[in-house]
Order: sequence, then structure tokens, then C-alpha cells
Amino acid sequence: MPRWLPRAMVLALALVACYRLASWAFDQLTGLLLNIVIAFFLALAIEPAVDRMSARGMRRGLATGLVFLGILISVAGFFTLLGSMLADQIVTMVEDFPKYLDQVVSWVNDTFHTELSRLEIQDSLLHSDWLQSYVKNSADNVLDVSTQVLGGLFKVLTVTLFAFYFAADGPRLRRALCSVLPPARQTEVLRAWEIAVAKTGGYIYSRGVMALISGVAHYVLLETLAVPYAPALAVWVGLISQFIPTIGTYLAGALPMLIAFTVAPWYAVWVLGFVVIYQQFENYLLQPRITAKTVDIHPAVSFGSVIAGTALLGAVGALIAIPATATLQAFLGAYIKRYDVTDDPRVHGRTRRRGASALARVRHALSRRS
Repeated sequence: MPRWLPRAMVLALALVACYRLASWAFDQLTGLLLNIVIAFFLALAIEPAVDRMSARGMRRGLATGLVFLGILISVAGFFTLLGSMLADQIVTMVEDFPKYLDQVVSWVNDTFHTELSRLEIQDSLLHSDWLQSYVKNSADNVLDVSTQVLGGLFKVLTVTLFAFYFAADGPRLRRALCSVLPPARQTEVLRAWEIAVAKTGGYIYSRGVMALISGVAHYVLLETLAVPYAPALAVWVGLISQFIPTIGTYLAGALPMLIAFTVAPWYAVWVLGFVVIYQQFENYLLQPRITAKTVDIHPAVSFGSVIAGTALLGAVGALIAIPATATLQAFLGAYIKRYDVTDDPRVHGRTRRRGASALARVRHALSRRS
């Protein structure tokens, strides 16, 4: 046996063990890494406000705390208002449920010439095996739901804590990062950080604009249908649909449908149809144009980045895909060498005429002979 073979075998086994250990550690820390990424982009979003307050003489930690306090008060007030409104509407819907069921049964009997009875339907629903199994499973899963809620609260606290440190210690973090890099690399890192702040701020601004447009559109619909709490529901739809990726649209549309159902059952269908149509209009027309202007990214690139981010990181990837792509594009743009474009009609979307091209070739041939 060659002398180097045992050493090579030990080295190979050590490399495999290190690889397995690194893979296991990465799998275990994936959730934490995603929380840190979310916190970093959240810190980038609030950094302009913190910088303005600290430039006026306020300590950076206090400025960051005030910004987070304002966000917390706004979110708590908004959800408290919606929670009380939702509770009132649920009580109203439960009290009026027999009336709604009578309307549906009457419409079905008149349309399809049936002889259904509300009492028979209620009795069959209350004594159905499906409802009993559902109630039993819900009672058994109370502990799992409580665990998920506590886990979600822990994630929110983790993201908030990291975002606070990133925003409050932003200059110190940049100094610590630049201290281990040569001067040329320090300039690139600082420029990339500045671009990330600008692009993230532009992305938040574009989301705010789309939330305003969505809120106004849904307010007009709800006010036309005489749905109660139309302003609060419009604000709910605008914010939730824009700032919660992937499932935000469905969460936002569920509450107006529920409230519209208390007015008239068919109003919920109208709200559902409007939500679906408006979502397509926003995805294919509104969002690409606004994002292209505020984040300076092509609509096709922004749409593709959202799809890619969702495929890689799920909801988190959909949320940070556009600002991350815009930052990368702006940063790499400084290293791409560009040339003057030739004066060709095809560059401007026009086709060269055959006669003109043939005449040009004849002139070129005559000039070569002479």
C-alpha cells in the first residue's frame, strides 16, 4: 500500500464529514438566516428616516426606537380597529344567518323548482359526520395552533430585534465591515450599501403607491355596494395585499367578502370577482410600470425576479426579490462597459428597405473598383 493512501483516505473522510456537518448546520440555521435577511431589508427601509432624525442631533438608538414605536402604534391601532369591526360583523352575521339561509334556499327553490327546507339543511349540517370530525380535529389541534402562534410571535420579535440593531448600529456595522477590506473594496461596499438603501426605499414607495391605488379602487366598489366600514376595509385591502407576499391578496379579499355577505349574499360574489380582476390588472399592468419608475428596473425583470424569489425562498423571496435585483443590477452596471450603438434602422425598430440595401452594395462595389 502506498504511504500516501491512508492519509488520503483520512483526508477524504474528513472532508465528507465536514461537508455533512456544514449541510446539517445550514439546514438547522435556515430559518434564522431568513429572519436576518428580512431584518436587514427592513433596516434598509427605515434607515433614511433614522438618518434624518440623527442628523438633527438625536441619538441613533433613540431615533431607531421612535421609528419602531411609530410603526408598532400604527399596526396595533389598525388591527385593533379591524378586530372590533370584524367581531361586530361576525356577531351580526351569526344572528342573521337564518335569514341569509332562507334567502338562498328560496332562490334555489324558485330557480331549480326544488322543495328544500332551511330546518332540514340546518339539521343535516349540525348532525353531519364532516362537521363532527372537523370539530374534533380542531379541538385536538388547539395545542398545535398555539405552538404555531407562539413560533410566529418569536419570529416577529427576532426580526424586530435584528432590524433594530442593523438600523441603530448601521454606521458601526459599516465601519466594522470596511475595517477588514482594502480601501478600493471599502468604496465598493459603501456604494453597494447606498444603492441598497435607495432601491429598498424606492420599493417601499412603490408598494405604498400601489396600496393607495388599490385602496381607492376597492373603496369605490364597497361604497357603491353600500358595504359598511368601507374606508377601513379599503385600507385593509390596500396594505395587506401589497405588504404580505403570495397570500396577501387572498387575505385582503376575504374580509370584504365576509362583510359584504352580511349585506347581501350575492355582494360577496361581486367583491370576489372584482378582487380577482383587479389583481390581474395590478400584476400585469400596474405593478411593472410603477416598479420600473421607482426602482428603475425593467417590468419583465421585476416580474421574473418575483417568480424566481418565490421559487427559491417562498414568501420571503417574493418580498425581497425586487429590491435585491435592483440593487444587484445598479451595482453591476458600473462594471459593464458600454459602446456606442451603430446607426442602423433595425436598432430603432425599422426594417431596411431592400432597394436601398441593394443600392448601397452596388455603390460599395464601384468604390472598391475605383
